[in-house]
Amino acid sequence: MSIKIQKNISLSKYTSFKIGGPAKYFCVAENVDEIQEALEFAGENKLKVFILGGGSNLLISDEGFDGLVIRIMNQELRIENNEIFIDSGLSLAKLVSESVKNNFTGLEWAAGIPGTVGGAIVNNAGAFGKCMGDVVENVEILNPPRPLCERGSCSVPPLKKGVRGISSLEIGKLNNKQCRFSYRNSIFKKEKKYIILSVALKLEKGNQEKSKEIITEILKSRKEKQLLEYPSAGSVFKNPVVDDDHLAKLKKEFPELIKIAKTNTIPAGWLIEQIDELKNKKIGGAMISEKHCNFIVNFNNAKAEDVIILISMIKQKVRSHFGIQLKEEIEYMGF
Repeated sequence: MSIKIQKNISLSKYTSFKIGGPAKYFCVAENVDEIQEALEFAGENKLKVFILGGGSNLLISDEGFDGLVIRIMNQELRIENNEIFIDSGLSLAKLVSESVKNNFTGLEWAAGIPGTVGGAIVNNAGAFGKCMGDVVENVEILNPPRPLCERGSCSVPPLKKGVRGISSLEIGKLNNKQCRFSYRNSIFKKEKKYIILSVALKLEKGNQEKSKEIITEILKSRKEKQLLEYPSAGSVFKNPVVDDDHLAKLKKEFPELIKIAKTNTIPAGWLIEQIDELKNKKIGGAMISEKHCNFIVNFNNAKAEDVIILISMIKQKVRSHFGIQLKEEIEYMGF
């Protein structure tokens, strides 16, 4: 076996939250053959599997994960005409940098967003009204013989070895429509069926200097609005969509929503900010951010349990005050 399988590896250092217990088994895979090899190991040992990218939208249990965590670290990038082909393990920051360097426009909004390209596709990451689904041409996927189950994990059956390792795994492509992108969602998040290997993006030619100016402004805005000195997983909740009657009622009570709420979507951070009991609320080492109320930060060695209690409290308070049920944007692992 060419890949190194490690045991009892702390997962906290592999997430932007800096929270999480150990993985029973852990490995880094830098190409499709190593991913297949890792899945073969899981199959032979009847292990649950979790595919880990940059860990930027993830909360891991304090107990960790009783299976094999495969950290995808393939990182090639190539450009042909107006298309960029990127491996899923490349950082989103590197993708933004390379797109601007090559005079492309369409990804400036992603400046400052952590994590990998694969994770951004799974969650259809977005900002400022734009998202990954806007620019995806197709996604190359590895299709295991059974789905990766809820929360990204399930036990993998033994796999048949072929000439190159595993013949029972199929590599295919999904076009943009087949990816079923929606607000912070995709087929990859809904069904847990595939492992993303690479992505083809179609971008427009742009002005490099203008793109740099936009990125500078975006990074400045992020610094002003987000408590970046503490670890976090980014936005915890999706921005909820309400019906016309509900929105009209809220606008009557809160006139500022006339400017804030767009297409019946209300910022989750604004909802949380209106509730005095939640301002700078702390549970253990976790705290609602002072700058952006849709961020929970790890200000003092927080446990996953601290974050879970805080999330539950926020959902209950928002439901009581506004009659709105918030839904998490972050993913859970090991719960």
